[in-house]
Amino acid sequence: MQVAPLTKSIGAEIRGVSLAEAARNDNVFGAIRDALLKHKVLFLRKQDISRADHVAFARRFGELEDHPVAGSDPEHPGLVRIYKDLDSPKEHYENAWHCDATWRQAPPMGCVLRCIETPEVGGDTIWSNMVMAYTDLPDTVKEDIEGLWASHSIQSTFGAAMPETRRKALKDQYPDAEHPVVRTHPETGEKALFVNSFTTHFINYHTPARVRFGQDFAPAAANLLTYLQGRAAIPEYQVRWRWEPNSVAIWDNRCTQHYAVQDYWPAVRKMERAGIIGDRPF
Repeated sequence: MQVAPLTKSIGAEIRGVSLAEAARNDNVFGAIRDALLKHKVLFLRKQDISRADHVAFARRFGELEDHPVAGSDPEHPGLVRIYKDLDSPKEHYENAWHCDATWRQAPPMGCVLRCIETPEVGGDTIWSNMVMAYTDLPDTVKEDIEGLWASHSIQSTFGAAMPETRRKALKDQYPDAEHPVVRTHPETGEKALFVNSFTTHFINYHTPARVRFGQDFAPAAANLLTYLQGRAAIPEYQVRWRWEPNSVAIWDNRCTQHYAVQDYWPAVRKMERAGIIGDRPF
Protein backbone atom coordinates (compact mmCIF):
# COMPACT_ATOMS: atom_id res chain seq x y z
CA MET A 1 0.00 0.00 0.00
CA GLN A 2 1.31 3.44 -0.96
CA VAL A 3 0.22 6.69 0.68
CA ALA A 4 0.89 9.78 -1.45
CA PRO A 5 0.09 13.17 0.19
CA LEU A 6 -1.77 15.54 -2.12
CA THR A 7 -1.13 18.82 -0.27
CA LYS A 8 0.95 19.97 2.70
CA SER A 9 -2.23 20.48 4.71
CA ILE A 10 -4.70 17.71 4.05
CA GLY A 11 -5.42 14.68 1.90
CA ALA A 12 -3.55 11.67 0.55
CA GLU A 13 -4.12 9.19 -2.25
CA ILE A 14 -3.95 5.49 -1.37
CA ARG A 15 -2.63 3.17 -4.06
CA GLY A 16 -2.18 -0.55 -4.35
CA VAL A 17 -5.11 -1.67 -2.22
CA SER A 18 -8.73 -2.73 -2.70
CA LEU A 19 -11.33 -1.65 -0.18
CA ALA A 20 -12.97 -5.05 -0.65
CA GLU A 21 -9.77 -6.58 0.72
CA ALA A 22 -9.51 -3.94 3.45
CA ALA A 23 -13.01 -4.88 4.63
CA ARG A 24 -11.71 -8.34 5.50
CA ASN A 25 -8.05 -7.79 6.33
CA ASP A 26 -7.25 -6.31 9.75
CA ASN A 27 -3.74 -5.21 8.79
CA VAL A 28 -4.83 -3.41 5.63
CA PHE A 29 -7.75 -1.75 7.38
CA GLY A 30 -5.51 -0.69 10.27
CA ALA A 31 -3.06 0.95 7.87
CA ILE A 32 -5.89 2.84 6.19
CA ARG A 33 -7.27 4.00 9.53
CA ASP A 34 -3.83 5.26 10.62
CA ALA A 35 -3.46 7.14 7.34
CA LEU A 36 -6.91 8.69 7.80
CA LEU A 37 -6.04 10.03 11.25
CA LYS A 38 -2.87 11.56 9.81
CA HIS A 39 -4.19 13.00 6.53
CA LYS A 40 -7.87 13.51 7.48
CA VAL A 41 -9.19 12.57 4.03
CA LEU A 42 -8.07 9.71 1.79
CA PHE A 43 -8.70 9.06 -1.90
CA LEU A 44 -8.60 5.88 -3.96
CA ARG A 45 -9.20 5.20 -7.64
CA LYS A 46 -10.26 2.08 -9.55
CA GLN A 47 -12.39 0.68 -6.75
CA ASP A 48 -14.79 -1.47 -8.75
CA ILE A 49 -16.37 -2.98 -5.66
CA SER A 50 -19.90 -4.10 -4.83
CA ARG A 51 -22.29 -2.18 -2.62
CA ALA A 52 -21.93 -4.97 -0.10
CA ASP A 53 -18.15 -4.44 -0.02
CA HIS A 54 -18.64 -0.68 0.29
CA VAL A 55 -20.89 -1.18 3.30
CA ALA A 56 -18.64 -3.85 4.81
CA PHE A 57 -15.59 -1.60 4.61
CA ALA A 58 -17.37 1.41 6.11
CA ARG A 59 -18.71 -0.76 8.95
CA ARG A 60 -15.13 -1.48 10.00
CA PHE A 61 -15.15 2.05 11.43
CA GLY A 62 -18.54 1.68 13.15
CA GLU A 63 -22.26 1.25 12.57
CA LEU A 64 -23.83 3.15 9.68
CA GLU A 65 -26.59 5.75 9.79
CA ASP A 66 -29.50 6.55 7.50
CA HIS A 67 -30.30 10.06 6.30
CA PRO A 68 -33.77 11.52 6.87
CA VAL A 69 -33.83 13.44 3.57
CA ALA A 70 -31.60 11.58 1.10
CA GLY A 71 -32.72 8.07 0.21
CA SER A 72 -30.88 4.86 1.14
CA ASP A 73 -30.39 1.77 -0.96
CA PRO A 74 -33.20 -0.60 0.12
CA GLU A 75 -30.90 -3.65 0.13
CA HIS A 76 -28.05 -1.94 1.97
CA PRO A 77 -29.30 0.22 4.87
CA GLY A 78 -26.94 3.09 5.56
CA LEU A 79 -25.80 3.39 1.95
CA VAL A 80 -27.23 6.75 0.90
CA ARG A 81 -27.75 7.38 -2.80
CA ILE A 82 -26.93 10.94 -3.88
CA TYR A 83 -28.13 10.85 -7.46
CA LYS A 84 -28.38 14.03 -9.54
CA ASP A 85 -29.75 13.78 -13.06
CA LEU A 86 -32.13 15.52 -15.46
CA ASP A 87 -35.10 14.52 -13.30
CA SER A 88 -33.55 16.10 -10.19
CA PRO A 89 -34.19 19.73 -9.27
CA LYS A 90 -31.23 22.08 -9.42
CA GLU A 91 -30.51 21.80 -5.70
CA HIS A 92 -27.96 23.86 -3.84
CA TYR A 93 -27.87 22.29 -0.39
CA GLU A 94 -24.47 20.66 -0.95
CA ASN A 95 -22.51 23.65 -2.21
CA ALA A 96 -21.81 25.10 1.20
CA TRP A 97 -18.96 24.37 3.61
CA HIS A 98 -20.20 21.80 6.08
CA CYS A 99 -19.47 18.85 8.33
CA ASP A 100 -22.02 16.14 7.70
CA ALA A 101 -25.07 16.13 9.93
CA THR A 102 -23.88 18.30 12.80
CA TRP A 103 -27.59 18.79 13.44
CA ARG A 104 -27.42 15.35 15.08
CA GLN A 105 -26.63 15.11 18.78
CA ALA A 106 -23.83 12.73 17.75
CA PRO A 107 -22.65 13.72 14.24
CA PRO A 108 -21.02 11.13 11.96
CA MET A 109 -17.49 10.02 12.72
CA GLY A 110 -16.77 9.97 9.00
CA CYS A 111 -17.95 8.85 5.59
CA VAL A 112 -16.97 6.62 2.69
CA LEU A 113 -18.18 8.11 -0.62
CA ARG A 114 -17.91 6.27 -3.95
CA CYS A 115 -18.49 7.76 -7.38
CA ILE A 116 -20.84 5.79 -9.64
CA GLU A 117 -21.16 8.30 -12.48
CA THR A 118 -19.72 11.77 -12.89
CA PRO A 119 -19.82 14.60 -15.45
CA GLU A 120 -17.04 14.83 -18.00
CA VAL A 121 -16.20 18.20 -16.47
CA GLY A 122 -17.19 19.57 -13.06
CA GLY A 123 -18.60 18.04 -9.91
CA ASP A 124 -15.38 18.13 -7.87
CA THR A 125 -15.41 18.05 -4.05
CA ILE A 126 -13.15 20.14 -1.79
CA TRP A 127 -12.16 19.31 1.79
CA SER A 128 -10.71 21.68 4.39
CA ASN A 129 -8.58 20.98 7.47
CA MET A 130 -10.42 22.46 10.47
CA VAL A 131 -7.56 21.69 12.86
CA MET A 132 -5.42 24.15 10.92
CA ALA A 133 -8.37 26.53 10.72
CA TYR A 134 -8.40 26.61 14.53
CA THR A 135 -4.64 26.50 15.12
CA ASP A 136 -4.02 29.53 12.91
CA LEU A 137 -6.62 31.71 14.63
CA PRO A 138 -5.30 34.84 16.38
CA ASP A 139 -4.84 34.27 20.10
CA THR A 140 -7.45 36.93 20.88
CA VAL A 141 -10.06 35.01 18.90
CA LYS A 142 -9.10 31.72 20.56
CA GLU A 143 -9.63 33.37 23.93
CA ASP A 144 -12.99 34.77 22.84
CA ILE A 145 -14.35 31.42 21.65
CA GLU A 146 -13.02 29.30 24.51
CA GLY A 147 -15.98 27.63 26.17
CA LEU A 148 -18.46 28.81 23.52
CA TRP A 149 -21.20 26.48 22.33
CA ALA A 150 -23.36 26.81 19.20
CA SER A 151 -26.66 25.52 17.88
CA HIS A 152 -26.89 23.41 14.71
CA SER A 153 -30.17 23.02 12.81
CA ILE A 154 -31.62 20.72 10.17
CA GLN A 155 -34.78 22.85 10.06
CA SER A 156 -32.87 25.90 8.84
CA THR A 157 -31.04 23.98 6.11
CA PHE A 158 -32.66 20.85 4.65
CA GLY A 159 -36.01 21.88 6.10
CA ALA A 160 -36.03 25.45 4.79
CA ALA A 161 -37.43 24.50 1.37
CA MET A 162 -40.01 22.07 2.76
CA PRO A 163 -43.69 22.79 3.41
CA GLU A 164 -44.21 24.11 6.93
CA THR A 165 -45.77 20.94 8.34
CA ARG A 166 -42.94 18.76 7.04
CA ARG A 167 -40.31 21.24 8.21
CA LYS A 168 -41.72 21.27 11.75
CA ALA A 169 -41.98 17.48 11.80
CA LEU A 170 -38.32 17.30 10.79
CA LYS A 171 -37.37 19.62 13.65
CA ASP A 172 -39.44 17.54 16.09
CA GLN A 173 -37.56 14.45 14.94
CA TYR A 174 -34.16 16.19 15.07
CA PRO A 175 -34.20 19.02 17.64
CA ASP A 176 -31.41 21.56 17.25
CA ALA A 177 -28.13 20.14 18.53
CA GLU A 178 -25.70 22.07 20.73
CA HIS A 179 -21.96 21.51 20.19
CA PRO A 180 -18.75 23.17 21.36
CA VAL A 181 -17.36 25.74 18.92
CA VAL A 182 -13.98 24.06 19.34
CA ARG A 183 -14.12 20.28 19.65
CA THR A 184 -11.38 17.88 20.73
CA HIS A 185 -10.72 14.94 18.44
CA PRO A 186 -11.37 11.80 20.53
CA GLU A 187 -8.47 9.85 18.97
CA THR A 188 -5.74 12.39 18.17
CA GLY A 189 -6.48 14.98 20.86
CA GLU A 190 -6.30 17.76 18.24
CA LYS A 191 -8.57 20.77 18.60
CA ALA A 192 -10.71 21.62 15.59
CA LEU A 193 -13.03 24.50 14.74
CA PHE A 194 -16.53 23.02 14.74
CA VAL A 195 -18.95 25.52 13.19
CA ASN A 196 -20.26 25.23 9.64
CA SER A 197 -23.27 26.00 7.46
CA PHE A 198 -25.59 24.03 9.78
CA THR A 199 -24.62 26.36 12.67
CA THR A 200 -27.20 29.07 13.37
CA HIS A 201 -26.00 30.92 16.50
CA PHE A 202 -23.98 30.79 19.70
CA ILE A 203 -25.97 29.76 22.75
CA ASN A 204 -23.80 31.19 25.54
CA TYR A 205 -22.28 34.34 24.03
CA HIS A 206 -24.57 36.72 25.91
CA THR A 207 -22.65 36.89 29.21
CA PRO A 208 -21.67 39.89 31.36
CA ALA A 209 -18.05 39.51 30.25
CA ARG A 210 -19.01 40.04 26.61
CA VAL A 211 -22.24 42.01 26.67
CA ARG A 212 -23.05 45.22 28.55
CA PHE A 213 -25.54 46.62 26.05
CA GLY A 214 -27.62 45.01 23.33
CA GLN A 215 -25.29 46.49 20.73
CA ASP A 216 -22.47 44.36 22.17
CA PHE A 217 -24.42 41.21 21.32
CA ALA A 218 -25.90 42.15 17.96
CA PRO A 219 -24.15 42.11 15.60
CA ALA A 220 -20.95 41.07 17.45
CA ALA A 221 -21.97 37.42 17.89
CA ALA A 222 -23.24 37.09 14.32
CA ASN A 223 -20.09 38.69 12.93
CA LEU A 224 -17.88 36.34 14.94
CA LEU A 225 -19.82 33.29 13.74
CA THR A 226 -19.62 34.46 10.12
CA TYR A 227 -15.86 34.94 10.49
CA LEU A 228 -15.40 31.45 11.94
CA GLN A 229 -17.60 29.82 9.29
CA GLY A 230 -15.45 31.46 6.62
CA ARG A 231 -12.24 29.79 7.82
CA ALA A 232 -13.00 26.63 5.80
CA ALA A 233 -12.72 28.65 2.58
CA ILE A 234 -9.01 29.43 3.03
CA PRO A 235 -7.21 27.66 0.12
CA GLU A 236 -4.12 26.79 2.18
CA TYR A 237 -6.23 24.42 4.27
CA GLN A 238 -7.81 22.60 1.31
CA VAL A 239 -7.53 19.68 -1.09
CA ARG A 240 -9.67 19.35 -4.23
CA TRP A 241 -10.58 15.98 -5.75
CA ARG A 242 -11.66 15.32 -9.31
CA TRP A 243 -14.00 12.36 -9.42
CA GLU A 244 -14.13 9.51 -11.89
CA PRO A 245 -16.25 6.35 -11.75
CA ASN A 246 -15.15 3.95 -8.98
CA SER A 247 -13.08 6.57 -7.17
CA VAL A 248 -13.60 6.81 -3.42
CA ALA A 249 -13.11 9.41 -0.70
CA ILE A 250 -12.88 8.54 3.00
CA TRP A 251 -12.95 11.47 5.40
CA ASP A 252 -12.85 12.17 9.10
CA ASN A 253 -15.94 14.27 9.75
CA ARG A 254 -14.68 15.31 13.19
CA CYS A 255 -11.92 17.56 11.88
CA THR A 256 -12.80 18.46 8.28
CA GLN A 257 -15.41 20.28 6.26
CA HIS A 258 -16.23 19.73 2.62
CA TYR A 259 -17.89 21.50 -0.29
CA ALA A 260 -19.51 19.68 -3.23
CA VAL A 261 -19.05 21.96 -6.23
CA GLN A 262 -22.33 22.11 -8.14
CA ASP A 263 -21.04 23.38 -11.47
CA TYR A 264 -22.31 20.54 -13.64
CA TRP A 265 -26.13 20.70 -13.85
CA PRO A 266 -27.88 19.40 -15.95
CA ALA A 267 -25.17 16.73 -16.34
CA VAL A 268 -25.52 13.49 -14.35
CA ARG A 269 -23.63 12.88 -11.11
CA LYS A 270 -24.30 9.77 -9.01
CA MET A 271 -22.60 9.05 -5.69
CA GLU A 272 -23.16 6.52 -2.91
CA ARG A 273 -22.19 7.37 0.65
CA ALA A 274 -21.89 5.34 3.82
CA GLY A 275 -21.99 7.57 6.88
CA ILE A 276 -20.48 6.18 10.09
CA ILE A 277 -22.19 6.91 13.41
CA GLY A 278 -20.04 9.09 15.66
CA ASP A 279 -20.04 10.29 19.24
CA ARG A 280 -21.02 13.52 20.98
CA PRO A 281 -18.43 16.26 20.48
CA PHE A 282 -16.62 17.59 23.54
